Amino acid sequence: MSLLDVLSGALGYLFWFLLLVVLIQPWLSMRSLQHARLRLIEIIERKYGYRVITMIHRQEKFGFLGIPVYRYIDIEDSEAVIRAIRTTPPNMPIMLILHTPGGLVLAASQIARALKSHPAKKIVVVPHYAMSGGTLIALAADEILMDQNAVLGPLDPQLGGPGGVYYPAPSVLRAVKAKGMDKVDDETLILADIAEKSIKQVKELVIELIRGKISDERIEQVADKLVGGYYTHDYPITVEQLREMGFTVSTNIPPEVYELMELYPQARTNRPGIEYLPYPAVPKFIPSERKE
Repeated sequence: MSLLDVLSGALGYLFWFLLLVVLIQPWLSMRSLQHARLRLIEIIERKYGYRVITMIHRQEKFGFLGIPVYRYIDIEDSEAVIRAIRTTPPNMPIMLILHTPGGLVLAASQIARALKSHPAKKIVVVPHYAMSGGTLIALAADEILMDQNAVLGPLDPQLGGPGGVYYPAPSVLRAVKAKGMDKVDDETLILADIAEKSIKQVKELVIELIRGKISDERIEQVADKLVGGYYTHDYPITVEQLREMGFTVSTNIPPEVYELMELYPQARTNRPGIEYLPYPAVPKFIPSERKE
């Protein structure tokens, strides 16, 4: 066998070895991240005495062959979260860490009801945002912990219209009312009927979730404010606004939660990056409560 044949064979083995490394490296990285997440969750549970459940939706950096996977609240999420709540001892408090753009009303309402029915204390932690269905889940908690700059979102139902476009249910009703029932087509009338039902259903659910947390005199007003289309669906509802509505909101997020969020990397995009020298990497203090 000539030297050229030996080199050719060695290069062939090297090529397949490098290809194998490229294929399994994302999987190994994800396994390492998952291990680090579980280890930190265990630390939080031991330190604070809560059963920690996370529902963090980002574009997964390690998707299929590196292709980002977009996440939102779906039935698989509701099955997993409800299973976690069901297996939590009745006397053990729950800390649900939320980071989500929202998702299916059905899935979010199942999670919210399951969380509310847990006998022990329930807190929801929002490090950055929990919009739409995420807000619905947050309302089920006894207390909401939010970063001072974190936000929740309105709960006006979004209805699928022609061409895959989504319309806010309150806007559909207002448009039909302004134009007149006798001047719109049958498809729009059907959409308006669905809009009216969906608003009623979501409003009743919100009242069910916040009863006992908001005074009886304000409960209808708050539910209507969240569901009735006073804001666009992506409007950020701040800590101050939630407190004005009457919700118990704290900004004392455990520092370990920020560390945990670092273990859920956002998928890289082609847009210019944001860079800075971390100082400190995570907050070293617990923000003080705002005095009412």
